[in-house]
Amino acid sequence: MDVIQNGINGQLVNSKTDKHVPVFNPATGEQSASLPISTVAEVNEAVESAKAAFPAWSNLPPLKRASFMFKFKQLLDENADNIARAISKEHGKTHADALGEVQRGIEVVDYACGMPGLLKGEFSRNVGPQIDTFSDRQALGVVAGVTPFNFPAMVPMWMFPIAVACGNTFILKPSERDPSAPLLIWELFQKAGFPAGVFNIVHGDKSAVDALLDHDDVQAMSFVGSTPIAEYIYTTGTAKGKRVQALGGAKNHMVILPDADMDQVADALMGAGYGSAGERCMAISVAVPVGKETADKLIAKLKPRVESLKIGPATDADAEMGPVITKMAQEKINGYIDSGVEQGAKLVVDGRGFKLQGYENGYYVGGTLFDNVTTEMTIYKEEIFGPVLQVVRADDYQQAVDMINDHEYGNGTAIFTRDGDAARDFANRIQVGMVGINVPIPVPVAYHSFGGWKRSLFGDHSIYGPEGIHFYTRLKTVTTRWPTGIKAGAAFAFPT
Repeated sequence: MDVIQNGINGQLVNSKTDKHVPVFNPATGEQSASLPISTVAEVNEAVESAKAAFPAWSNLPPLKRASFMFKFKQLLDENADNIARAISKEHGKTHADALGEVQRGIEVVDYACGMPGLLKGEFSRNVGPQIDTFSDRQALGVVAGVTPFNFPAMVPMWMFPIAVACGNTFILKPSERDPSAPLLIWELFQKAGFPAGVFNIVHGDKSAVDALLDHDDVQAMSFVGSTPIAEYIYTTGTAKGKRVQALGGAKNHMVILPDADMDQVADALMGAGYGSAGERCMAISVAVPVGKETADKLIAKLKPRVESLKIGPATDADAEMGPVITKMAQEKINGYIDSGVEQGAKLVVDGRGFKLQGYENGYYVGGTLFDNVTTEMTIYKEEIFGPVLQVVRADDYQQAVDMINDHEYGNGTAIFTRDGDAARDFANRIQVGMVGINVPIPVPVAYHSFGGWKRSLFGDHSIYGPEGIHFYTRLKTVTTRWPTGIKAGAAFAFPT
């Protein structure tokens, strides 16, 4: 059985820990690897490696740093299929879905290749008598990232390519559940020729995260995961003087107005609600049809599609949805379905007890559809992170808007309509960070930035894109005057 290794100072190394946890193939329920819970000393070793690499790396011309990044992108393109297969084996998502994840990560690497132009500052001549001012963005130093299981390749690539292209050195603590894809990416990074220590990877649990938060040489921390942990990392990290961006949970709504194309809506909800078994922070988990007629039409369209959802392992090319990540996740999702029934929601399609012939021990949950869900129910309030779509009926447009704005999460939302005035009003008034107009999963492209509002994001900066550059750099402004023979004498008033 494979034992997952750490990547420190450019080398694959075995952890000296005596504590390991299993990595499973969720399609079969079988253990596929063993992952070390790295020691604090090993985390510190990674930090020391990154610290040692920082001075030379940060002083390298940005164009030279970009040349490494171009080579890295080429290797990612050539190995995208292998990375996707590693994702599917440990996460369970379909191969097509995994390939899409890898591609969206590569797009951020592509953006990072343009860093020489993106780091350019501003210059003003003669801001005062023969005085010039210029600004510069400089790297922070050693920075770290903690990433979730649901996008083991893409989310790390939302972080480290921007960070290292800006001149920082990076330490990644990936999820314990699917570590092989990020480790494969780390190996390609080394193959691209980056200096040792620029990018390190250390596996572990909360003790590794705390070690990074406690270390004085770690200047910043990026995180994507659940809201309770995001809040913990933000409060702990900022209390220790670190810069923190911590992306948390979500409860994403799609509003459907009466004039929407219902076939388009049903297609969008199937992909956005059940793709990746609903294990996406941008999944649509709440459909909000406006008016009884709209809601009835929506249920009629969705019910047969959910019932005929093709569920299977990633090795099945026809599968539309795979298993969930762990046995614990499977039980938790089933518990939410139980709760919805107990609290009075109408269970239109029940995904509990789904079994796939030949994969009876896999962690499968069938597509589930609820109708007549209310905002007081647990399944509405909490993030389920599974293939459970809820229909919450709204009497009118204003009620739908208020429902979304009143929710504690503000990650993503969408509206489906032909009415441009309503769409514009929705985009303007809704208190959510990412909005789709007839787009179900409005994840911004690499040259924009990703981030929610309210309890979906802790910190002042969203991730990747221009916001990512601002997060991983500090602004420095320099004002200069050179001797010219002018003797103005001492000035005691504030300079103007």
